Amino acid sequence: MKFVIQRVTEASCKVDQDITGAIDAGYCVLIGIEDTDTREIADKMLSKMLNLRIFSDENGKTNLSLKDVNGSLLLISQFTLYADCRKGNRPSFTNAGKPDFAKEMYEYIISECQKTVSNVQTGIFGADMKISLINDGPFTIVLDSKEIVH
Repeated sequence: MKFVIQRVTEASCKVDQDITGAIDAGYCVLIGIEDTDTREIADKMLSKMLNLRIFSDENGKTNLSLKDVNGSLLLISQFTLYADCRKGNRPSFTNAGKPDFAKEMYEYIISECQKTVSNVQTGIFGADMKISLINDGPFTIVLDSKEIVH
């Protein structure tokens, strides 16, 4: 499982010109899932993400978590995080989770986030999404379950 976490001042997702999700300050998170992922892996990744202290405190130090700043989440499924570019110039996506499984895991991640974050917005799994954001900092963190869980 991979999360690309972008600290944002605002972010939104459009599908067919309709906004499916929009947030103010918080994280826009691109989520990649592979077939070997589990709910236990997702739980560890979510714990790490939700407890990251990457918001500035009153002294300008990155000491505050998403909860500390009452931040929001925009969660976007992103199978291309598992692109394999080792051969040729056309990426292979065979390492990405099969759609039914990946959708189930994505929905699990959404439901778990909704338990602790008051504003969780999403894209639409498998749709052609247009993501807009203002990256605050810019501040971008990549979490890979192979580094976090194992």
